[in-house]
Parts: sequence; structure tokens; C-alpha cells
Amino acid sequence: MLLPIHVYLAFSILRRLRQWGGWGLVALGVADNSVIPLTGSMDVLTIWLAARHQQPWPYYALMATIGAMIGGYITYRLARKGGKEAMERRLSKRTANKVYKRFERWGFGSIAVPAIMPPPFPFVPFLLAAGALQYSQKKFLGALALGRGIRYTIVAALGALYGRQITRFFERYQKPAVIILVGLAVIGAIFTLRGYLRSKKKAEETAPLRGKTA
Repeated sequence: MLLPIHVYLAFSILRRLRQWGGWGLVALGVADNSVIPLTGSMDVLTIWLAARHQQPWPYYALMATIGAMIGGYITYRLARKGGKEAMERRLSKRTANKVYKRFERWGFGSIAVPAIMPPPFPFVPFLLAAGALQYSQKKFLGALALGRGIRYTIVAALGALYGRQITRFFERYQKPAVIILVGLAVIGAIFTLRGYLRSKKKAEETAPLRGKTA
């Protein structure tokens, strides 16, 4: 049975990113933390690259962290510019309020701890909250670097330590693994599209009201 065309496309993209090595992690990290959350893809690619031992594993941990920081900073800046209204258009008001309360209580830890957590723990809402609440840029970058640095150091170290077993696993179950990743990416894309449509709808609803008050 032939796999759907998007699975082959995703497989080709992952293979291309693997060929890019550390720079592939940077590119994927930017997308995963800003445009569309690609659940689990960063961990898989980091482990995969570290397991092949083409570069010392700390190099892959560093490049994955850099990519995540660039993507996270983009999300933070967009939310900082748009404020609470932008976040509440993307998330439900109930979810946004929960994130606000956690962020106001824990501050630095609200970025650092979720940044360490493995998928499917949602991380983007906390990036949005940091920007929407005008959280300190220096503290934000510090928390993001700490959390993602710890996470990808652990992931890359595991890849290097269990390299042979991991490489064999990917060689044997490559297509099923890609299918799972594509499925998770599709889910992430659906939630992103849902947020965009909600944002667009609210903007259209509030536009006439703004015109009356002007």
C-alpha cells in the first residue's frame, strides 16, 4: 500500500534536514517554536544526528537550542507587539487566563520549566504569554536558553550514548516514525489554523465597534 504523498514529502524534508546537520536543527527549531509546532520533530532529529556521531553531541545540543531560541523569540516579539488581545485571539479566553495566572505566579520558571518538558506538553502559549505580558526580554531569553539547553543536552547525550540502538531503530521503523511525526505536525497545524481563523473572526467582529467609537 502506497503512503500518502504528504508522508513522502515529510520524509524527504526530514532527510534533507538530516543532511544539513546542525543547520537543519536551526531551521527546524525556528519553525517548531514560531510558525507551526512540529511536535516531537526536534527531539527526533537531534537524537538521530547525535547517534550518527558525525559531530560531537554537544554541537547538536547547541544548534537545537539556537534554533529553538530564534523561533521562540519571534513568537515572543509578535505577542509583545500585539499584547493580550493578540494572544486571546489565538487562544481561547479560558486557556489564556490559565496561562496568565501561571506566568504571573512563576515568572522565569513559567518559561524555563515548560521548555524542558517533552512533547506533547504545550509550550507556545507560554511564549505568547511572556510577550503579551511584556515580560523582560533578557529574563525571557535567559529562561528559554536554560530550559531548551537542558532539554537538548539530555536528548543529544542520549542519542550519542545509545547511538547504535537508535540508528537501528530508525533504519527499521523509519516510515512508521515519519507517519507519526506527520500526524503530530498535522494536529499542530490544525490548532494553528484554528487559532488564526478565530483571530480573524474576532478582528472582523470588533472592526465595526471600533469604527463607531472613532
